[in-house]
Amino acid sequence: MYETNTIKQKIKLFLVILIPILITQVSMYAMNFFDTVMSGNAGAEELAGVAIGSSLWVPISTGINGILMALSPIVAQLVGAKREQEVPENVRQGVYLAIGLGLIVGVICLFAVDPILNHMDLETQVRHVAKYYLLTIGLGIVPLFIFNLLRCYIDALGQTRTSMVIILLSLPLNILFNYVFIFGKLGLPAFGGIGAGIASALTYWICCAIAIWIIMKVRPFATHKIFSQLSKPSLRAWWEQLKIGVPIGMSIFFEVSIFSAVTLFMSVYSTYTIAAHQAAMNFASFLYMVPLTIAMTLTIAVGFEVGAKRIKDARTYAYIGISTGVVIAFIAGFILYTFDEPVARLYNTNPEVVELTTQFIFYAIFFQFADAFGAPLQGTLRGYKDVSITFWMSLVSYWLIGLPSGWILANFTDFGPFGYWIGITIGLSAGAITLFGRLLYLQRKLITKYLSD
Repeated sequence: MYETNTIKQKIKLFLVILIPILITQVSMYAMNFFDTVMSGNAGAEELAGVAIGSSLWVPISTGINGILMALSPIVAQLVGAKREQEVPENVRQGVYLAIGLGLIVGVICLFAVDPILNHMDLETQVRHVAKYYLLTIGLGIVPLFIFNLLRCYIDALGQTRTSMVIILLSLPLNILFNYVFIFGKLGLPAFGGIGAGIASALTYWICCAIAIWIIMKVRPFATHKIFSQLSKPSLRAWWEQLKIGVPIGMSIFFEVSIFSAVTLFMSVYSTYTIAAHQAAMNFASFLYMVPLTIAMTLTIAVGFEVGAKRIKDARTYAYIGISTGVVIAFIAGFILYTFDEPVARLYNTNPEVVELTTQFIFYAIFFQFADAFGAPLQGTLRGYKDVSITFWMSLVSYWLIGLPSGWILANFTDFGPFGYWIGITIGLSAGAITLFGRLLYLQRKLITKYLSD
């Protein structure tokens, strides 16, 4: 990261940070994409089982990773304020926190899987796949959290190409593992959808190992001596990260869990409906990697400028990112509308599943517009470390507006399962509007403060 003085310089730096993050995010999501596609090719029951398992796994993993994302604005602001000597200790304490959270979540999930799945109206094979998909992927939960924590540190220094290289090395291995374990190659039995969980867990361990090696051996990370020096776990340091991270994690959880809750509500419909919903959601989420990348870039750029007390520069970065997100929304909408059937056939060739998937994709066009506007706003506010208010905004807009309206439309209108997707759009739109209002208020407040100083 470095100071910029013109719009042209800011756009250039924005893209330098953004493009590697985009490649990283798309590659990471490609792992889930190939899990879903390859499981679907093993059978509709396998796809439905992975869909249910993912609906439980994704909110938990992304929520905890959201907590660990607190390290990004912390490191970015320290670097911007020229207090880089404080960075190593923050990273070490973050690693301890990641391990602790991973162990806690792992133990809870181990005992909660059966009770949750037994309360769902699922076919026997679907329940079996969902259960063991969750148990196997959970074997990689600790290295996943450590890797995401280290990635936040790497990216906050502006070294986003390093994260990109790690994921690009890991993605082919993930595809290979999927092929071996899902379809039973190299003398192993065919695990079906469960094999996708095994493949993901192995990939998480590899990503974590590569990240640790790079941080220990490659500059500029090696100069910080993150793993060369040890320090005692500090509850105070954990609390400082949790104060920022918990609201971030919960905000992400509220948004992601809407999609998972909808998938769980879909369990009352046919296996084909569940499979079609999951396929459409998977591809729409793949496109969401672009606005999510913009959000992560804005957290780094805005955090760096806020740390240096260049509030007007932080505001400029915010509007560059938001404008980019709006343009992306139109491009993504065009892709979804034009290629709905080819996309549907990527997941399953059953005519009924394909038809249902194309109908779900139509509704995805609308909610991705709200997402493409709302995600950059969230990233900007994280750069300011303004996370508490956004937490409450997320709770209200997603769970008190979006999900209830979707349930009403699904159960009391002719929209049926598509009503949930309309509800998602309503919730995401409400969230984006309130976040934009919060950003305008915060920018005016900080500019007034620093001008008066």
